[in-house]
Amino acid sequence: MNVTDINVTDIKVFVPSKDYETSKSFYSEIGFKPESVTDDLTLFQSGSCSLYLQRFYNQELADNFMLQICVSDIEEAFDVCSSSEHKTRIMPIQQKAWGKVFYLWGPAGELLHITEFDR
Repeated sequence: MNVTDINVTDIKVFVPSKDYETSKSFYSEIGFKPESVTDDLTLFQSGSCSLYLQRFYNQELADNFMLQICVSDIEEAFDVCSSSEHKTRIMPIQQKAWGKVFYLWGPAGELLHITEFDR
């Protein structure tokens, strides 16, 4: 079978929100810059990375939704995320064989794996 390369240039995820305004505040608090796309969709950017927050909620999806967000300074990221008023839960930084990680749950129940890989 001959597989053709479709030359992917970017991938963006669509994050669910139970309360759209609360989720917009959450992603802003943890360092993403919002840009309204429509009344039901906001693009959030940090550096060259971005995601869409959508005005859509399905509990089963949200409870199983995970993102890995890679950072260069996990202690700084932990401090920023710890101060979020809209997080639902945060776990301490853990050392793993490959680097460090902490887990952060957003307002809709989505799980963020905040990761710093060893260099």
